[in-house]
Amino acid sequence: MATDLYPSVTPELTHLRSQLAPESAAAFHAFGEAVFAEGALSVRAKQIIAVAVAHVTQCPYCIKGHTREALREGASPGEIVEAIWVAAEMRAGAAFAHSIIALAQMNGEQPGTGTGHDHRHDREEPVHEH
Repeated sequence: MATDLYPSVTPELTHLRSQLAPESAAAFHAFGEAVFAEGALSVRAKQIIAVAVAHVTQCPYCIKGHTREALREGASPGEIVEAIWVAAEMRAGAAFAHSIIALAQMNGEQPGTGTGHDHRHDREEPVHEH
């Protein structure tokens, strides 16, 4: 990572973060432990999802950490990259879906007069449910 924009994670900085807000840090750590525990989804699946989400939120620390954890949990590089492509499509899909707002505005429609239905049904090609 570029050190001028994103500092390296050091024990000193992580300790300082915990020291400055110990209750919040402990709660956040416990939240992460609970979320990434084995459940209806495997830890492996959760880490693959986390890699994809990290790309959407554009957090380089999360990308590195969750990629490392996904690999440790047995995810293949192909699975990780495919999940990243899903995230990219979802991010691009949001821009595509929200174009309806601009189109409606250009047609003189007032905000809040739309149907509020799921944008996936407006696609030219059907969405394949898995």
